[in-house]
Amino acid sequence: MVRLLVLQHVDVEHPGIFRSFLADDGHVYDTVELDAGDALPAIDGYDGLWVMGGPMDVWQERDHPWLVEEKAFIRDAVEGRGLPFLGLCLGHQLLAEALGGEVGPAKTPEIGVMEVRLTEAGAEGVLFDGLPERFHTLQWHSAEVTRMPAGAQCLATSPACTVQAMKWGPRAYSAQFHVEVEADTVTNWAAIPEYAAALDRALGVGGAERLASDVEDRLSAFNEMAERLYINWLQTAAQA
Repeated sequence: MVRLLVLQHVDVEHPGIFRSFLADDGHVYDTVELDAGDALPAIDGYDGLWVMGGPMDVWQERDHPWLVEEKAFIRDAVEGRGLPFLGLCLGHQLLAEALGGEVGPAKTPEIGVMEVRLTEAGAEGVLFDGLPERFHTLQWHSAEVTRMPAGAQCLATSPACTVQAMKWGPRAYSAQFHVEVEADTVTNWAAIPEYAAALDRALGVGGAERLASDVEDRLSAFNEMAERLYINWLQTAAQA
């Protein structure tokens, strides 16, 4: 049995479809919702750390002071303890900054179902094993990793965002895009004011309905990809 610690930054941005995979395999996880004031626990006893997305930016420490402690927590878990890690969207950006990289506003925000391409390192590595070189994902971000931390590898890229996925050390992985998508994901996220505003700017009137339809059309493929990534991540986590 694997025991994970999951850091959330808003209640509806949770592990999504991964919850079903974890339950089916008998794995367990504890959730800490930082925006709700939950305290970070001792990391001892956990087999991995997952950090989910959120509507805030990594540099908004004045508005969200818990970001300072969260970055230090991630750095200790990944760099200090070598704990297996998976970060998505904001979690991807937090990993980069916690390890000495840089994150800034995206020159071209990505919102919608869009294609990413594996780099040579991504195609040859474990995390994306079994996936095609090019695949579609759900994107919903207005910030991006502008400089990877020293020693990191870029695993996937897109024309608008150079670092779509990243590996640091033997067991820390992150992705700017979303793989945890479920049937109600777009509806739930579109109710978050920051996400709604970004969606309106990118897609205009009726954008939420069109995006929900696009995701519905690809949901089966998205879930199959998520299961493959989940299996691959567990394999990396099991490596000594």
